[in-house]
Amino acid sequence: MYIPEPFVLTDRDEILAVMRDYAFAVLVSVVDGAPPQATHLPFLFDAATGPNGTLVAHMARANPHWRDLARLQSDGDEALVVFQGPHAYVSPRWYGPGAAVPTWNYVTVHAYGTPRLIDDAARVRALLADLSATYEAGAAEPWRLDAQEDSYVRANMRGIVAFEIPVARLEAKAKLSQNKAPVDRKGVIAALRDGEDPFGHEVAKMMQRREPATD
Repeated sequence: MYIPEPFVLTDRDEILAVMRDYAFAVLVSVVDGAPPQATHLPFLFDAATGPNGTLVAHMARANPHWRDLARLQSDGDEALVVFQGPHAYVSPRWYGPGAAVPTWNYVTVHAYGTPRLIDDAARVRALLADLSATYEAGAAEPWRLDAQEDSYVRANMRGIVAFEIPVARLEAKAKLSQNKAPVDRKGVIAALRDGEDPFGHEVAKMMQRREPATD
């Protein structure tokens, strides 16, 4: 990923927050010069497993993408998982005086690692339980995997392929007008904050956190 110096994101807590809050990511792989495969999946990040943490997910067994993952595992090659954080259009109308052009502010994280298929049924079941518990959290009566008929769960498990990706490296970018003058940043923050785009509101919050404290 192209990351000019002002936009490099190194704060691990911020990086992990993007991976957690925008966990519906894109898994990308290329094998033997074939066309790239891309699958959109919800991921969980296990920060305690491996030096850089481990991503876990699953896909439909009918999706041929998992065969690419098996090949990457065999060859020791990497896949890419793209986490797209909040993003918003930025109009030059929001800047102070002077020539300017439209642009886009955004935050994104790229995670690289060699996939490993998970064959153990107990681990697959635990992954599914963790995933559903994560997204059912806060519900008055959350759906629970362990409350379902065992035969039903096993039948559904046969239709998926689970995998993990120990993270070898992370690249993160936060393009949030850091290269602009303070007056321009303030104009962008105000416009995004007062606009109707929820992502724009999130971008404004991220920009505001980077502004110097004032008395």
